[in-house]
Amino acid sequence: MTLQLWLAYTGIIAALIAIPGPSALISMTHGLRYGHRRAFATVLGGVLSAMTLMTASALGLGAILATSTTVFTVLKVVGAAYLIWLGISAWRAPAAAETALEASPAEASPGVMKLFRKGYMVGISNPKDLLFFAALFPNFIDAAQPHAMQFAALAITWAILDCSLMFAYACAGRRLSSLFASPARLRILNRSTGTLFVFAGSALAASAR
Repeated sequence: MTLQLWLAYTGIIAALIAIPGPSALISMTHGLRYGHRRAFATVLGGVLSAMTLMTASALGLGAILATSTTVFTVLKVVGAAYLIWLGISAWRAPAAAETALEASPAEASPGVMKLFRKGYMVGISNPKDLLFFAALFPNFIDAAQPHAMQFAALAITWAILDCSLMFAYACAGRRLSSLFASPARLRILNRSTGTLFVFAGSALAASAR
């Protein structure tokens, strides 16, 4: 691929990834609750979800979504429902003091695989990523040239930017942990993040192609 095309791709995805969305929100929330080191598992889950969508797009899913209204609608509704469910769960989540009394140790301090899975599920239903890989990503692959090296360059670029920016969100969440030390403030955070997830899911459900 040409340098100009790669620079255009890098600029677009840097802006796309950096704009706060569900993946940034879950990375920051897990950084605040569990520390940036453990939240790195969440970040890696999000990166793997992007690689999954990218691979599916390269294999032709983007073309299918572009031509099949039914498939596009099904994926959109499933993703929207998951984001809304996350929002409701966050809204109903107990604050730190309540969690210590009511939750089991596994629930209060989830393992890295659970954080990884949540990062993956949020990423795979991220409306920004879904729309980008369905509509825009195929335009950065030159069909007249060998695909493997182009795909590798695009995937590595995305993975580095995604991992770096989402980890920055996780670190930012960790720095804010003292601000939400009290149960009242944590409850406000839970309900704010829950509202944002519901909003993201509703926006995805209402979006057109």
